[in-house]
Amino acid sequence: MVSAPSPEYHSGPPGKRPPLPVKIIIAGGFGVGKTTTVASISDVPPLTTEAVMTSVAAGVDDNSLTPDKQTTTVAMDFGSLALDDSLKLYLFGTPGQDRFGFMWGDLVRGALGTLVIVDTRRIEDCFPAVDYFENAGIPFAVGVNCFPGQERYSTDEIRWALSVNPAVPIVEFDARSRVSVRDALLVVLDRALACAQAAEVSQ
Repeated sequence: MVSAPSPEYHSGPPGKRPPLPVKIIIAGGFGVGKTTTVASISDVPPLTTEAVMTSVAAGVDDNSLTPDKQTTTVAMDFGSLALDDSLKLYLFGTPGQDRFGFMWGDLVRGALGTLVIVDTRRIEDCFPAVDYFENAGIPFAVGVNCFPGQERYSTDEIRWALSVNPAVPIVEFDARSRVSVRDALLVVLDRALACAQAAEVSQ
């Protein structure tokens, strides 16, 4: 007769708690670097739902600034990151096209915070994401993805263009760099923590 494993077998060393799971959303417009962001930081091979862009999609999605982009996210991207022994991030990248917006409600449910990625060459593409998270009351930070050759703008200029609350952090980062993405996610966590503390004080 085979006995069932003891509780210690499942829980690891006595007294050690499993890491706290935290859901973070990576959002933004089409082609801003959401899939690259998740892939750069994930500890495991990321799950992506990339599909080849058809001639019909190319007529809908503006890829004039990203002519080499041949695929597009049609559902979500997923990855995970263990920040330390006590905290594990689960990253969900949203599709950037308006026609897939109906998926957002399910994707963001239970999220602690969001990184809204911006490409300043077409900053208006991120307006729907900013509006969505402001209306949903989900803490977010704006991450300006630094594409090669793009014109640089000050934080004040970007904040004015987005019309976001002064408390919303705006950070520059490189979606291709693991360290840069990690730093941007830490800003999201700090923002979420600040909002949670403010909510406790107001109760």
